[in-house]
Amino acid sequence: MDKLLSMTVFVKTVELGSLTAAGEAMNMSSQLVGKHLRSLEQYLGVKLLHRTTRRQHLTDFGATYYAQAQNILLEVAAAEDLAAETRAIPRGKLRINAPVTFGVNALAPALIDYMKRYPAVTVELTVANRMVDVIEEGFDAVFRIGQLTDSSLIARKLAPYRLALCAAPGYLQSHDPIKKPEDLSTHECMGFLPTQLRSQWTFNGQQGLISVPVKGQFTSDSGEAMMAAARAGIGLIVQPLELVQSDLESGILVALLPEYPIPSVPMHLLYPPDRRMTPKLRSFIDFTLATFSSSQTGLL
Repeated sequence: MDKLLSMTVFVKTVELGSLTAAGEAMNMSSQLVGKHLRSLEQYLGVKLLHRTTRRQHLTDFGATYYAQAQNILLEVAAAEDLAAETRAIPRGKLRINAPVTFGVNALAPALIDYMKRYPAVTVELTVANRMVDVIEEGFDAVFRIGQLTDSSLIARKLAPYRLALCAAPGYLQSHDPIKKPEDLSTHECMGFLPTQLRSQWTFNGQQGLISVPVKGQFTSDSGEAMMAAARAGIGLIVQPLELVQSDLESGILVALLPEYPIPSVPMHLLYPPDRRMTPKLRSFIDFTLATFSSSQTGLL
């Protein structure tokens, strides 16, 4: 007989106190209930219930097996619910948070494709360089760039954020040449306020990491503001490759120190743990992993 069904019959018999009550609840005869119980005991080789015409009680093993069987049936029900939700159409409001530069330049354009695929989902995207509280502020998912701190959230690793050091040709023509990271000490280096890049830039050298203290007349928490300043020849910037790529290709900006690449920054998608994930969140996680797990992207 079906062992899972027999296990269900056993649990129901214990919960309701008799074969007759279990049979009524499961729409089967008491004789069939008894057959399931005998089949299960025969399969296990152990007595589960002591039964008389007036009462029944669990054996010692039966009590242990009952507790385990309850857990197994709950897990099976959860798996079946998950399968049903997976088949369901994603719908409802999806609240997402991301750092400004990534959110504006990479995520927002990608969301157009997501919304075309799932027209029943409405997306609310907020961008901020502060660390939001996912649960308190009611976000379904957030993007975090940088090293993760201890958290109860589930983290899915994405492609690392790639950075580039660049400046305008006009700035480079009027300043000393830059041949190694240490040369930056005599240059105008614009600091990015939300990160360590405000005062220190790090490069990969042949002998390991090279960290250089930097300073400049202009600092900002906006990558776009720093791009405007760099185009005007104010100084050097370290920003996401995706933000500066088009300017590098057009010659508006020039990449510097290619033999000293800047270490990439880890990026993750975070969301609260939930045994019964909604179809909208599951669809977004799958979309994000497919879109950003192999992309070549930039920073905070």
